[in-house]
Amino acid sequence: MIKSDGFQDERTVIIPELIIDEIQEDPISRSLYITDIGFYPKAKDHLRKRPEGCKQHILMYCTDGEGWILIGNTRIIVKANQYFIIPPNIPHSYGSSRKDPWSIYWIHFSGENASHYLETTTEAQSITPSDISRIDERLELFEEIIQNLEMGYSKENISYANICLSHFLASFRYLSQFRQVRKPHEKDLIERSIHYMRKHIEEKLTLEDLAEQSKLSIAHYSMLFKQKTGRSPLNYLIQLKIQSACRLLDHTHLNIKEIAIRIGYDDPYYFSRIFKKVMNLSPKDYRNNLKG
Repeated sequence: MIKSDGFQDERTVIIPELIIDEIQEDPISRSLYITDIGFYPKAKDHLRKRPEGCKQHILMYCTDGEGWILIGNTRIIVKANQYFIIPPNIPHSYGSSRKDPWSIYWIHFSGENASHYLETTTEAQSITPSDISRIDERLELFEEIIQNLEMGYSKENISYANICLSHFLASFRYLSQFRQVRKPHEKDLIERSIHYMRKHIEEKLTLEDLAEQSKLSIAHYSMLFKQKTGRSPLNYLIQLKIQSACRLLDHTHLNIKEIAIRIGYDDPYYFSRIFKKVMNLSPKDYRNNLKG
């Protein structure tokens, strides 16, 4: 059975194709970039079948429970504190154990140099927990990546997440070298404004509202926001609303009208047009596509 309504506390971010097109033109990110990322806790009945494979590399990192991956006639068991890389364009399927469902962190990644970051193997690789294994720090790095993408698709967020991805992948390939401690970063005025947008995603925020909340004139606020993110405040807000809509489409049974209302759109047809403009898919088509 394919889980159609998501898993409790599940998180996913699917990068829109239009943003992927921008990434492929960016000299920083095009060598290695994320297309999809997520976390499935206790993913009972999780099952994916891809007879034609996937265009991207897939990293699957199991932190609890157990699951399996089938590539050709080879069945690989993946247990807690193990990871596996599925190469691109290889027919495969995978799923969670019914008795002990896995919790997995997963990333689809691509790029000019993607194949060089992790070695392909025929068995799951283990990361033995110890006082120096820094498993928590690795998960914090994953959290930093996904939080940046959840904040929206500014050039800075995308570039930062993709640079962090190289560090995240290196933490698997070079286990003994994974010793550097990550330092937290401070939020600035525009980051606080983006947090405000996310917190009030269901409201009909105007440019005036956002500038007032930041205690700036509209012109000054808009200029700073564009300098920081590369996008106008309202364009950025739309992207956050659509990102929220994607999560509701993935994880709930709400209909299109209900989802539109949840993110501040009274007109479901207008919402659908905006959604398709951002995601290059209608909400219905997006919901029918399998992720993860």
